[in-house]
Amino acid sequence: MNTLLWPATLHHLRRDSAEPERLARFYGDLLGDTVERAGPSLWHIHGPGRQMMIGEGEAASVPYFALSVGDAGRLAEFRSQLDRAGVHTSGFEAPLLGRDAFKVMDPDGRAVVFDALAPDAPQKQGPVARLQHFVCATSRLAAMLAFYRDSLGLVESDRVLDAATPGDELSAVFLRSDEEHHSFAIFRAPQSRADHHSYETSGWMDILHWADRMGELHIPLWWGPGRHGVGNNLFFMIEDPDGHKVEFSAEIEYMPREMAWRSWPHEQRTLNLWGSAWMRS
Repeated sequence: MNTLLWPATLHHLRRDSAEPERLARFYGDLLGDTVERAGPSLWHIHGPGRQMMIGEGEAASVPYFALSVGDAGRLAEFRSQLDRAGVHTSGFEAPLLGRDAFKVMDPDGRAVVFDALAPDAPQKQGPVARLQHFVCATSRLAAMLAFYRDSLGLVESDRVLDAATPGDELSAVFLRSDEEHHSFAIFRAPQSRADHHSYETSGWMDILHWADRMGELHIPLWWGPGRHGVGNNLFFMIEDPDGHKVEFSAEIEYMPREMAWRSWPHEQRTLNLWGSAWMRS
């Protein structure tokens, strides 16, 4: 199936928490962003190049994320293509979305929302931290890959293969919807869950700035700094109050649409060229 999804970018995601206001205030302080009430137990956090909704629900969950295709005509044609291919679509109403936004449900029951959203305001000052990708873990990796690649049209960038399993079982896959290495990725895990979301910065000095900010806020670095093999980006991660991981990244690899996917071994070096890695399985 040849869809018109490319190019598309991650516009925002919704996080849920048993204590949504507490989590919203955490992200406001973390990023220096504006925190506004958007409804009962619903909060909007926004800054240059990044937005997030936080509502009441299961802690550390991401009930939906929204991709912008940037153009109303492309949005309508993409939905028609999905409908013709038998992928069920339905309208979706939520803050930040237009009246033509629609959703599809992935095999893990998470909504993927599409809209013709306008670009966020450009970075005005200070270090960059643009919302760039979302990653989930799943117990049904093959079905998730088939859905996102074959039904929605994301492009494979890299596969991670586990030589210790029969047939070199797939343990992770990274997919792109524009030339940045991945806007979405999936890791094999015993249970399906949100894994992390990432903010892309402009370079190593921004990583240094954001790490210093973590120190000022007494937020320990959970993993890193390091350099991913897959994607080749510099990074570090922290945990938010619900245990959800947050990544700050720089210099992510660019891959043209026609560039073929590569394979990597299931080992720590694939995920961190500089040292130890977070192995989901």
